[in-house]
Amino acid sequence: MPTPEFQLSRNAFGRLVFRSADGVVHEGATPVRAFPIAAPESGIALLGVDGHELAWIESLADLPAAARALVEEELAGREFMPEIRRLRGVSSYATPSTWRVETDRGDAAFVLKGEEDIRRLSANTLLVADSHGIQFLIRDIQALDATSRRILDRFL
Repeated sequence: MPTPEFQLSRNAFGRLVFRSADGVVHEGATPVRAFPIAAPESGIALLGVDGHELAWIESLADLPAAARALVEEELAGREFMPEIRRLRGVSSYATPSTWRVETDRGDAAFVLKGEEDIRRLSANTLLVADSHGIQFLIRDIQALDATSRRILDRFL
């Protein structure tokens, strides 16, 4: 496992601090995934407050445990994309409609304004935006139960 040429820590205000190999310090570093859905564990840029790249992380596995934990904490606080595991029901098959779903973060209900708020990312992966702009991920349509697929088919 290659050792990164930088160090990460938190300051007294909880902000991520990046220290390069030559000792230059950048407070407020932000990790950003290049491919958050297709490859969430690889291709992560550390950006400075000005938006310029400070470092590239090929894989989270390449980081020491402490640095990896800091990056994962920062990403979790920045990204919120519940994954839909099951559709429990919809108020109507016409939009707008209220969807009741089971996600990896618990049960939720949201309003789907229109079919255009369901975006296909691949043959089996969908991104569903609610009326407030929160994105819900359906990673694999085929992994859903038959009732969920039947409901979803009415909107696709």
